Amino acid sequence: MININEVIETNRMIEKENLDVRTITMGISLLDCASDDVDRLCARIREKILRKAGNLAKTADDISMEYGIPIVNKRISVTPVSIVGASACKSPDDYVRIAMTLDEAAAETGVNFLGGYSAVVSKGMTESDRLLIESIPEALAKTGRICSSVNVGSTKTGINMDAVRLMGEIIRKTAEATRESDSGGCAKLVVLCNAPDDNPFMAGAFHGVTETDAVINVGVSGPGVVKSALENVRGASFEVLCETIKKTAFKITRVGQLVAQEASHRLGIPFGIIDLSLAPTPAIGDSVADILHEIGVEKAGAPGTTAALALLNDQVKKGGVMASSYVGGLSGAFIPVSEDQGMIDAAECGALTIEKLEAMTCVCSVGLDMIAIPGNTPAATISGIIADEAAIGMVNQKTTAVRIIPVIGKDVGDRVEFGGLLGYAPVMPVSRFGCEDFIRREGRIPAPIHSFKN
Repeated sequence: MININEVIETNRMIEKENLDVRTITMGISLLDCASDDVDRLCARIREKILRKAGNLAKTADDISMEYGIPIVNKRISVTPVSIVGASACKSPDDYVRIAMTLDEAAAETGVNFLGGYSAVVSKGMTESDRLLIESIPEALAKTGRICSSVNVGSTKTGINMDAVRLMGEIIRKTAEATRESDSGGCAKLVVLCNAPDDNPFMAGAFHGVTETDAVINVGVSGPGVVKSALENVRGASFEVLCETIKKTAFKITRVGQLVAQEASHRLGIPFGIIDLSLAPTPAIGDSVADILHEIGVEKAGAPGTTAALALLNDQVKKGGVMASSYVGGLSGAFIPVSEDQGMIDAAECGALTIEKLEAMTCVCSVGLDMIAIPGNTPAATISGIIADEAAIGMVNQKTTAVRIIPVIGKDVGDRVEFGGLLGYAPVMPVSRFGCEDFIRREGRIPAPIHSFKN
């Protein structure tokens, strides 16, 4: 039972501490849309998305109005399109047609983003996978709501270095194709290792083949709420610090659970998971970096940052799992640069570097996220960054990702504006030393020894 004190406390968190439900994401299987004809496939995809998600945005708005809980984004994720289009698509242009169909369907349903323009190639690429990947730059240049992801590795299979090499080139081409928007297409493209099937957050969301026909996944967020709670225990012991974060995460997750169950009931779609990630925004006071400062580091990137982030991530998960039996997705703390004002400030003053961010990804939810780099960065260097991050995920049995933006025409010291939740970012330096000989090798890095558990 939720008592009156919890109601009052939740209202305060919403009004003053930026508590929100970051997204309701409906996952939709497109496997039954498969056809050997592109026109028929596109028609089936459009019909199913409109049939399943036609009321998603309105239902979310109704719940938000009735309960007074902000629901920031309404999103759709679909089966990885490289699987759905395998029979029909014979060229990258065929896949671009599917992307435009998805974009039109997303606009008709009123959702903010649609994820799943994706390929899962952790052990090898089919011809269909390769065609979709090659279509990504044009697809993201011609659409406004489509998000793309490619999973290049896993703990069980190792890292597909052929795919890593290709993705470095694809990110460069996407940056060129969208240079008029400061290479903004790359903000909707992420490369993952150990991608989960049920992630509601973009750009990495897709509806995995292990999922049911349609499902409701909810992502909650509340960095401002955690920061506010920690302000009340300044100087306290680690035990008090951890208990405070756990209790706060529990309360945040309860709000998400309420919204998820209500949306599931009204839409007649099964409830899947709650992703209890702390996802920041550019709003003042809604920052993971500010939480790290409250824990005791002067700036994100200072000595102690990785330990503080590890503590935060673990306690968020411990508190959240007590509030919901179905916690999934990524869950923990996100550390995007452009979407977190504290991270932006730390990067601009030199406290935070890409190398330190990479170290932090060993203990947080995802990886190198929304980082602007010089537009002349070689494709091989981008591939090397992807390989490093995938190795962290593979060896540590966790999800890692790279969403990096080589901004054409910009260099270190420049600032890039993405707008909205994507915020803005300083262009950060990357190593001037190359890795071309490493990236040029063919094949895959084998799975680590501890992956063999059968």
